[in-house]
Amino acid sequence: MPHPNPPKDPRPPAAPAAPASMRRVPVQERSAERLTRILDACAAVLDETGYEGLTTRAVAQRAGVPIGSVYRFFGNKRALTDALAHRNLDAYAERVAARVTGVEHGDWRGAVDAAFDEYLAMMRTVPGFGLVDFGIPSAPDAMPDANSQVAERVAAVLADHLNRPLDAALRRTILVGVEAVDAVLQLAFRAVPSGDPALVDEARILLHAYFARSLD
Repeated sequence: MPHPNPPKDPRPPAAPAAPASMRRVPVQERSAERLTRILDACAAVLDETGYEGLTTRAVAQRAGVPIGSVYRFFGNKRALTDALAHRNLDAYAERVAARVTGVEHGDWRGAVDAAFDEYLAMMRTVPGFGLVDFGIPSAPDAMPDANSQVAERVAAVLADHLNRPLDAALRRTILVGVEAVDAVLQLAFRAVPSGDPALVDEARILLHAYFARSLD
């Protein structure tokens, strides 16, 4: 049951931080716009060539910027793709929070479905997301524990929505759910590019059944 007056988490919410792999963070608006173009180009090239075929030169050409502009921010394609993964995570957290505002306060199933459905939407519509959602499969050290970071963002949204503390128990529950559903959805999207509907349904059932134990 939700706590009527949950204690506040003493830690302040973590603000999105620039990836450590970035050489510099843009300060001026024009530089930020150029970085956005570079990351958009990275996502587009990923869809065309996959991670193995991605090159910083191809990204620069697609973005319409000198190759030096790419190297100003990133030392190599791994750092570039890592930044795209971080951008995906920030966008996902923002979009989940926006979806949850339309769910009745305290309805954990509706909130969990919002997080689940937003992930599906991004998998199907966001360029490059299917190959690099929140981390680089072939370079796990580039964004370590991506699922842990996803779980932390989702847990924060759920804690607020359910009016309960963001404690170790909730964090552990959400992390296990994220790890489990990630495995099933990977299978679903390997089977069908848009996600096998039957496997997607199984992933949702798994989430509801597991979370019911702790959130009902």
